[in-house]
Amino acid sequence: MCLMNSVFEVLFGQYAAYDTIDIVLELVAVVFGFLSVIFSKKNNILVFPTGMVSTIIFVYLLLKWELLGDMMINAYYFIMSVYGWYVWTRQVDEKHVTPISKLTINDKKVSITIFFASLFFVYVIYHAFDKWTGWVAYVDTFTTAIFFVGMWLMARRKIENWIFWIVGDLISVPLYFYKGFTLTSIQYLVFTVIAVLGYLAWKQKIETN
Repeated sequence: MCLMNSVFEVLFGQYAAYDTIDIVLELVAVVFGFLSVIFSKKNNILVFPTGMVSTIIFVYLLLKWELLGDMMINAYYFIMSVYGWYVWTRQVDEKHVTPISKLTINDKKVSITIFFASLFFVYVIYHAFDKWTGWVAYVDTFTTAIFFVGMWLMARRKIENWIFWIVGDLISVPLYFYKGFTLTSIQYLVFTVIAVLGYLAWKQKIETN
């Protein structure tokens, strides 16, 4: 019993200092985040409205918790969700919408540009708000750039988006646990598994088509 109490304290003890409403909001955001990734794996348009609910909640929470890099990731997700919703439903001919595809040379150039632009942008923001105070800021900046590229590729319906999600999720699991957000850390652990399954599912669709 003592061991169980100790484990629970390590995992969820930090929530004792949080407002109840913030805990409920984080839980709701996590649930909708799960739904969004599941819909993405299934290549279902509902990935975007569910993701928008999750991201708008996290924008509020992360701004309150002064996690600027994470907040910007979610704000960007919201904007890309609007764009992705349009792309996924756009008619490419009379019968078909935008299909799943692989990266083109131009996509690779844009991805590299987004990655390095994101690194610079987040670095500037952290310094502007005097938040560049330790190794977490470095990791935050790197994962932000990874997720920015991943979200753009998902909005473009490119199969390689899953590779960026897998890498970013694996980094985020210990990072969020270290920050004290156990529920979000667990979310990213499950996200990693779903991202692997999502890549395999999209790969099969490409091969089938």
